[in-house]
Amino acid sequence: MQYREFGNLGFEISAFGLGCMRLPLQTVPNQASDPSKINEQEAIELIRYAIDHGVNYVDTAYPYHGGNSELVVAKALKDGYREKVKLATKLPVWFANSYEDFDKYLDEQLAKLEVDYIDFYLLHALNKSTWPKIKALGVLEFLDKAVASGKIRYPSFSFHDERPLFKEIVDAYDWKMCQIQLNILDEDYQAGLEGMHYAAERGIPVVIMEPLKGGSLARSIPQDIQEIWGEAAVSRSPVDWAFRWLGNFPEVNVMLSGVNNLEQLKDNLRIFETIVPNELSQEELKLVTRVKEAYNSKIKVGCTRCNYCVPCPAGVAIPDVFLHYNNASIYNALEENKSNYQKLVRGNKDASHCVECGSCEEACPQSIPIIEKLAEADLVLAGR
Repeated sequence: MQYREFGNLGFEISAFGLGCMRLPLQTVPNQASDPSKINEQEAIELIRYAIDHGVNYVDTAYPYHGGNSELVVAKALKDGYREKVKLATKLPVWFANSYEDFDKYLDEQLAKLEVDYIDFYLLHALNKSTWPKIKALGVLEFLDKAVASGKIRYPSFSFHDERPLFKEIVDAYDWKMCQIQLNILDEDYQAGLEGMHYAAERGIPVVIMEPLKGGSLARSIPQDIQEIWGEAAVSRSPVDWAFRWLGNFPEVNVMLSGVNNLEQLKDNLRIFETIVPNELSQEELKLVTRVKEAYNSKIKVGCTRCNYCVPCPAGVAIPDVFLHYNNASIYNALEENKSNYQKLVRGNKDASHCVECGSCEEACPQSIPIIEKLAEADLVLAGR
């Protein structure tokens, strides 16, 4: 495992941080998995295996797995594992309507995690709606108070909005870390590379989420993109390339990966044994650019399957609709994904049931015009 200095905080963090948003789920034959029902035994084994093999950064959040991720992480960090890691979780700022709510959620999370303090406490998914609201409620004063009381150590934030707002937030407080979305397809999206540099220049460590864009850079790689990767002098998997491109930046302190089985975890651990800054040649970087261009020509909706948009009041399985729509384009598999879409139709979860209430668009951290894209998907996949 490679480690990187975490700003000026005086310690090193593993370049690979374990994200706990996509833990193993319970399975029932012939039934879709329920994201809130974690397979606790497998999840605990996975988290502890990561820590035993050098990972010392564990990231969770209040809403992950329907509120159950923090509970399972607490169980995994028993028996001495808590002392081996820096623990990050996030304040659900969209639920806060008063200053007292900040304390209420922090205390609830401390209890769920069964800890006396949280290392990195993030204001979760800040955007143009939540930031001014919680700032007016006194969230920065709350962070100062929480640090002084010993309940948290390093005030931080995660971000999903436009770059000017990111810079405003960076300059508003003495942050100890920021978490942004970045991958080979999103270098100009949200905070992007410019935001990464902006934070790093101000001494704020940068943690990367969605390095594989919700797994889309790892699954069923199109033949033309695989052929581009195959031109490299050094043979690497697409997952390896995605992580290595990020790790090439000295400004990146940690890359989060949400693994849901031991095989994925072992592969990530192997990759992170050798990722170091400034290792990629100019020819390799040009190769990544070609892959990015090839992908961008195929993707219909920039959905990462974060599930913030569900449950939909009308029952539409929004991430699944977009998955089939993207897969039909990216992998040239229209008929297969039309068939997959019919399963949603039979379950009354297809896009035709959208009532255009807009609740999904308010929740989407990617700012996707979901209503418009649902209509596009239904036209392609069902001809309506």
